[in-house]
Order: sequence, then structure tokens, then C-alpha cells
Amino acid sequence: MTRRILIVANPHRADTVAAASVARAALTSAGVESCTAFDAAVDAPIEAALVLGGDGTMLHAAHLTRDAGIPLLGVNMGHVGFLAELERDDVAHAAQRLASGDYEVEERGTLDVTVIAPDGSAETAWALNEATIERANPRTMLEVAVEVDGRPLSSFGCDGVVVATATGSTAHAFSGGGPVLWPNVDGLLFVPLAAHALFARPLVVGPDSVFAVEVVERSSTSGHVVLDGSRTFDLAPGGRVEVRYGSERVRLARMSDAPFTERLVRKFHLPTTGWRGDGHARVHEEER
Repeated sequence: MTRRILIVANPHRADTVAAASVARAALTSAGVESCTAFDAAVDAPIEAALVLGGDGTMLHAAHLTRDAGIPLLGVNMGHVGFLAELERDDVAHAAQRLASGDYEVEERGTLDVTVIAPDGSAETAWALNEATIERANPRTMLEVAVEVDGRPLSSFGCDGVVVATATGSTAHAFSGGGPVLWPNVDGLLFVPLAAHALFARPLVVGPDSVFAVEVVERSSTSGHVVLDGSRTFDLAPGGRVEVRYGSERVRLARMSDAPFTERLVRKFHLPTTGWRGDGHARVHEEER
């Protein structure tokens, strides 16, 4: 059976188009056929995806391959690239490692989202990073009521709220003042955005809990539900959003066993001057 690997790249950027050509050549030399989302045939299964771009491209690839459940290997062609495993100089190497199966798989939690209109009609969707409820009119506050596990928690005016996974904690939730959650934390993070309330702090709940956010009827503006920064649903006053831990996971291909701490330091350029952990460890070993 022919082996196939999907290449997902931003077609509007010259550097990602060039990187895709390098990846195709590397896969061909390894005896693996490459394809894109436009020419992938249903009768030829795809075993993995090589994603060339930033976090936005990774999120697009996650949605594109959701039903296939294949591992995604990201090569960062953007800025921070938290979801990517390698950098832009590693395209050929990434393709070769992916073709040889030389990687581990890390599973990331997702969100299942239900958007309920005032008339009771509902739409369902999912997200890898976050579900954001934003005000439709930037000149006025969005009035919301927040519920956890079927019980009211608080109500306030705000610019919006973010419900995120651990993966999404370093994205929109982080910019809104939320904490960073390590990827192995199974839970939901709630971050109010510019809330006018005494109790409006980020919250973290377990994977069995459910957040609900209602746009109260007195709100002078309606809202938008934005999933992973791209898919949008309208939310009129009286509407409701329910967010729970997802039933399915996204699989990321990893080629390094470096802990998340190192990724955080590298991506955010955090200063570690003065740390003597390695030195203390060596001294301790020599004393023994």
C-alpha cells in the first residue's frame, strides 16, 4: 500500500511554498508520497501531516484532519509557534523523520462547544485552543452571566471571556492575563477580559466540569463566539454557550523529549541567568 503524508502549508506565503517543495522532495527520496488537502484521495489513507507555518496553520491543520486522527508535525515558519516542534531550517529533516516514523505522539485536550440561540436552536463545534465570547459592538460592554456545573457563579459587564484548554493557555487566554497550564493538565481555563467586577479572576476547573456563559437579555450588545480565532457564531442577548472538555484529542508528533519548561523558555525568551541547577547536581554527584 502506498504511504502518504499530507503537507499543509500557507499557499499565500513564498517561504512556506518553497518549504513545501523541500518537504515533497525529502518525502519522495524516502519513498513516501506527499499530497495536499486538495488532492488527497479517499482510497489512500494518510498516516501523518507535515504542517509548515505558524500556530494558525497548525490550528487549521488540526481541523482539517480531525476525522482522520493522524499526528501533526509542525515546522514553525511564523513567530512564536508554540504548537510547532521544529524551526524553518529543519524542513527536510522533519520530512525524513516523519517518513521513518521516528517520533513520539503527544495527545492534547480539546473543547466541545454548544452555542444555543434564544429560540433554543443549537449548533455544536469544537476547538483546540479556546472558545472566546466577544462583544459585537466595541463601543459598549457585553453583559454576561457565568455558570459552572449548572450553578450560577457571577455576572458582569466585560469585553468578553475566554474558555481555553491547557494548549490554549499560552494564546488568547495568556494575553488576557490567564495562567500558563502545562500540556498534561486536563482541565478548562476561564479568563474574563476587562471585566467590570470585583470577582473576575481566571479560574481552572477539572475535565468533568462545564462552563456556561449567557449573554443576559439586558446586554446592550450581542456577542460573537470565536473558536480558535477563526470560526465564528453569532450570540444574541438571551443566547448561551456551553463549553466542556472535548471527547476527542488532537495528536501532535514530537521528536524531542525536552520538557515543556524548555519550550516555554525558548519561545518566550525567558531569562534564566543565575540558575545553578546543573552545577548543584554535578557537585552533589562528585561528593557522592
